[in-house]
Amino acid sequence: MRGSKTGKPIMALFDLLGRTWSLGIVWQLSFGDATFRELQKRCEDISPTLLNNRLKELIQLDIVERTSLGYGLTHQAKMLANLIKPMGDWSQTWAENYQNKNDVRDDDAKIL
Repeated sequence: MRGSKTGKPIMALFDLLGRTWSLGIVWQLSFGDATFRELQKRCEDISPTLLNNRLKELIQLDIVERTSLGYGLTHQAKMLANLIKPMGDWSQTWAENYQNKNDVRDDDAKIL
């Protein structure tokens, strides 16, 4: 498997998703197909060169496909998106708890 020295598909997937903006592109396309410019905006104004390179790579690996609306996830990548979507909910709770914990620490620091 490309991206894996062990030949294990999970390691190749982790390598792929760990590349700059690969997971972000999959995440953004999980909410619907997008044109290049729309996807660029969804990805916090990723550089056009990086977005183009990642899209080419994701298309080659059968994660992203060209659609009538621009780019979208393949059937198999939609299954991947369904696996990672619960992480979005978890991350919201985590971020809120982290922020609340830091707010308490900031209040304690003001007292000292």
